[in-house]
Amino acid sequence: MAKANRALNKEKTPNVAVNGIVVVDKPAGMTSHDVVDVMRKLFRTKRVGHTGTLDPDATGVLVLCIGNATRLVEYLTAARKHYVTQIVLGVETDTQDASGLIVRELPAAHLEERDILALLPRFRGTIEQIPPMVSARHHEGKRLYELARAGISVEREARPVQIDALELTAFLPGSRPQATLEVTCSTGTYIRTLAADIGSAAGTGGMMQTLLRTWVGSPDGAFTLEQAHSLDELRRRAEGQTLLSALVPIEVVVSDWLSARLNDEQTARFRTGQAILRSELLCDPEASAEVSKVAVFTQAGSLCGIARFDADLLHPVKVF
Repeated sequence: MAKANRALNKEKTPNVAVNGIVVVDKPAGMTSHDVVDVMRKLFRTKRVGHTGTLDPDATGVLVLCIGNATRLVEYLTAARKHYVTQIVLGVETDTQDASGLIVRELPAAHLEERDILALLPRFRGTIEQIPPMVSARHHEGKRLYELARAGISVEREARPVQIDALELTAFLPGSRPQATLEVTCSTGTYIRTLAADIGSAAGTGGMMQTLLRTWVGSPDGAFTLEQAHSLDELRRRAEGQTLLSALVPIEVVVSDWLSARLNDEQTARFRTGQAILRSELLCDPEASAEVSKVAVFTQAGSLCGIARFDADLLHPVKVF
């Protein structure tokens, strides 16, 4: 019976090349890699990659690339992110969030909403952050969180990140005041560190209580929480043979890029790594002499690669 069920489930999943983007509403309690493992099983492919880690306790938008779309991971990883976070003031933990052990408590009942509003401008724009010990950054071949688990702490260099927007949307006074913030930031920004740094600036310490990612991309062209699918929904789709309809075409990722279109003969040459003369293109994208990111389409309109313009030549960077 078990073998029969496995055979039936295998038949339910289309045995076709699967390429596209799936937007997942990550639940709390799972790592980003846990979600990748679930997607590999549902889509029956090892070619799955996420585009920006969410901590296990964090929830919200996790964009995953399937099949050929994994070639676009680096571009999506570099995209802007938007978060809603609740920070608690008057307490510090060894992880800078609620999952850690409390290492210090300070009086904070005196804080008012205006105090937090007065602090926020210094955290907008380009700021320096020291990566937390519980981050996934490498140090001498090991992840920082691996060293932290072993009780080892190492010096980390501050690095610049960009905070495009930082707004206070709610404030709850008390012995441990709570501030809800909306943050739009560059990749590599640690919201837990932002919470701790704001607490330090307030003189009370602080930690991140909750974190929700609401979109990835840009305000005008983002993958949003509204279009994200829960894992339970995706499992139901797999059972009902509608899983592929949850995929967003890879062309959506490059919809606002500079683009070039090739005829069939040019496409064949491009896919073997040959550069194409700008004067040969079906239409001139009117780019400057040097552009590092160009979406290249076949004559039929499907994405066949990523290229760069170098003077009068279109050079392949990635081919599909």
